[in-house]
Amino acid sequence: MTSLSLGSRFRRAPADRPRLSPLLRLLILTQLAFNVGFFAVLPFLAEHLGQAVGMAGWLVGFVLGLRTFSQQGLFVVGGALADRYGIRPVVLTGCVLRIAGFAWLGYAKATWAVIAAVLLIGFAAALFSPAVESEVTRQAVLWEESGAGPRTRILALLTVAGQAGAFVGPLLGALLLSMDFRTVCLAGAGIFVLVLAGHAWLLPQHIPGRGGVRFSGGMGKLLRNRRFLALCSAYGAYLLAYNQLYLALPDEVERATGSQTALAWLFALSSLLVVVAQLPVTRWVGERLTLRRSMVAGLLLIAAGFAAVAAARPADWTGTAALLPAAAFVILLTLGQMLVAPVARAWLPDLAEEGRLGLYTGALSSVSGLIVLIGSSATGTLLDTGLPPAVPWLVLAAVPLAAIGILPRR
Repeated sequence: MTSLSLGSRFRRAPADRPRLSPLLRLLILTQLAFNVGFFAVLPFLAEHLGQAVGMAGWLVGFVLGLRTFSQQGLFVVGGALADRYGIRPVVLTGCVLRIAGFAWLGYAKATWAVIAAVLLIGFAAALFSPAVESEVTRQAVLWEESGAGPRTRILALLTVAGQAGAFVGPLLGALLLSMDFRTVCLAGAGIFVLVLAGHAWLLPQHIPGRGGVRFSGGMGKLLRNRRFLALCSAYGAYLLAYNQLYLALPDEVERATGSQTALAWLFALSSLLVVVAQLPVTRWVGERLTLRRSMVAGLLLIAAGFAAVAAARPADWTGTAALLPAAAFVILLTLGQMLVAPVARAWLPDLAEEGRLGLYTGALSSVSGLIVLIGSSATGTLLDTGLPPAVPWLVLAAVPLAAIGILPRR
């Protein structure tokens, strides 16, 4: 396929500015809708498990890690299914399972029922997320080959849409939490009912240029791809650090203020920062740094965020002023995310086998999900110990620093 024919897939504005194809617009809005429903529930899950269900700290950390693993860890399944059958049936099935999982979680009281509902919620995303992300990445490569601009800009748009959803979701959840956690879960399920209906109507039955491939043969080559596995490991360390927004940060906010009221505003700060700054940052970095150097810079910023809290913890400040280190953590972590997340996705097409971008997109998240599962249990235990208050945050700061050493050389 020539660059000219590739370029014809995108409209041109009067000033010759490329415009997104209808499919790309739909997929990017999909990410927005997914995150509104998801983040209306997730930020408040740890407190619900600890307070209402009565789980110990290590078990809360394990359940959160299990949720991430059932989602990220099983992305490889969703990605392989998307390669084989196309994205439409995989996305629609995932929406149905997410609706069931949220509804179940709202009524679950026993530990086994909570775990089962959390697993279902995670597996739902393991179906629809790699399908959407791999197709956006494929379309981003077509965009780049057409001369419309670098692929990182499309992937940055995906990140902005996701964070816009992550901005609205916690605010919606905090509003509904004044009633109860069940209402929050049912509202999340209702959002996915709307997503399911919209995509059943709008998502194409067949996407040109995306043909089905066999399941067999792809995993063996993937497991022998050392550069890809190195990227997976580094990305997993990043995701473990990012996951502390839902485990270490709530603990710090509770300690500082005696409640988690400020948590929704810190999540909103993170999302708003991405919405406002992601595209300018991506444009600036894309003109100056390679993919690897961009990831290194992002991981250094994330480590600095943990170090900021570690430096303040010995003073044991409380009250509103005590939220300043937490805010610094959120800002630095978010800036690091803006560098790491789009670049990791942009790197994938250079490492993936032809026709198996869904599999590789899924495997990236599966390896990182396994790292988060193991690391979250350890983090939950670490936060419950009687160690000096700065030590857990210094240990967490070492995680993204270690990731720098295992990044593949481009």
